[in-house]
Amino acid sequence: MADSADVSCPLPSEQDNAEQAKGNSALDSSTFIPPVPLASPSIIIEFCDRVRSACCQRLHRATWVSTELFLTFPPPALKAISIIPLNSEETGGRFRVWLNLEGSPPQLMWDRKIEGGFPELKGLKQRIRDHVQPGKSLGHSDKKSE
Repeated sequence: MADSADVSCPLPSEQDNAEQAKGNSALDSSTFIPPVPLASPSIIIEFCDRVRSACCQRLHRATWVSTELFLTFPPPALKAISIIPLNSEETGGRFRVWLNLEGSPPQLMWDRKIEGGFPELKGLKQRIRDHVQPGKSLGHSDKKSE
C-alpha cells in the first residue's frame, strides 16, 4: 500500500493549459455549473471528499474557511454558508468558493485548480468583501497601501 504522504493532488500542468488553449474546457471557469443558490448574500463551498483519495477529504479546510468567513462577515452581511462534499471521479481535487448575490448568478471566488492551490484567507476575504461590503476594513487582512 502506498504511503499517503507520497500522493499529491493534481494541479494544472503545462499540458492541461495547452489542452485548454485547444478548446478543452476543464479549467475554463465560464463552463462551470454553480450549485443551486441559497439566500442572498451567501457562500457555497464545494470540496472533494473522496475517502479513498489521499488528496481529498477536505472537510476540515471547508469548515475552517466557512468559520473564518462568518467571523469576518456575520449576518446580515452573509446570510448563509453551505458546505457541499463531492465524491465523484470528475470532482476529484475540487475546492471552489462561490458567492451568491441577489439578482445575479453565483460568482466563482476561488477554484483550487485554476488558482494553483487553496485560498489564503486574506485574499479570499478581500475578494468577498469587495462584493458584499466594499467599504469594510478587514484590519490586518487588508493590503497595505503603497
